[in-house]
Amino acid sequence: MQHLKIRKIGNSLGVVLPKDLLAQLGVDEGDELIVSATPDGAMRVTPGNADLEEQLEAARRGMKRYRNALRELAK
Repeated sequence: MQHLKIRKIGNSLGVVLPKDLLAQLGVDEGDELIVSATPDGAMRVTPGNADLEEQLEAARRGMKRYRNALRELAK
């Protein structure tokens, strides 16, 4: 467990992640992190996945294009 301090960065607030934590996550400068809330109120931090983002975007385009057909199939 590590205690991190929230700091002012420009007009925002941020947290500086130590090198050992970055290594554990397998991320480096410029990489993206996904932060999500868990049902118990905790926060989960995971490395971003560019391939997954591309797949989700393709699925969104398909769902938008075939919205009516998908609605009929759902009945």
